[in-house]
Amino acid sequence: MSLYEVMFAIFSAVILVFSVLTITSRRILRAAVYLLFVLISTAGIYFWLQYEFLAGVQVALYAGGIVVLIIFSILLTHHIEHKFDKPGLWNVIAGFGIAALGSFIAISTIINHDFIPSNKEAIDSSVKNIGRQLVSTGHDGYVLPFEVISILLLAALIGAIVVARKETDKSETTSK
Repeated sequence: MSLYEVMFAIFSAVILVFSVLTITSRRILRAAVYLLFVLISTAGIYFWLQYEFLAGVQVALYAGGIVVLIIFSILLTHHIEHKFDKPGLWNVIAGFGIAALGSFIAISTIINHDFIPSNKEAIDSSVKNIGRQLVSTGHDGYVLPFEVISILLLAALIGAIVVARKETDKSETTSK
């Protein structure tokens, strides 16, 4: 087994283990930290594949931005000690069923698809071209989708904080 295979096995194992821990953890702050490990391991696979730009984006935006945003929103709403209830038996069975169905569909699609190499000319992947596309609003630009997603995430975060604050205010008034 080569070093590349060993590294892939390590990154894959870390992603699988911490993904399961993320969705099974009953503590919300621990789930956010487990998600951080998943995202950093995903960046490790990108580095392993020599996609340095994508790995940098993964670390900067997702691991550095989104997870920090999630942790700050947990700390702002004072739900750091929040512990989720155990899911019911029906929810566990339905979750495993949906996961098995999704896995079956994904695996069967991959197996049945004929992956044929393209004869098209490769796109220039220089940093200058990537930067131009990131700030462009034209045909190959990504500014508009990025801004729409950022506004959507901001609205979701504000909505979550407002809902969490209202629940805190209600529980404080009923306990007095």
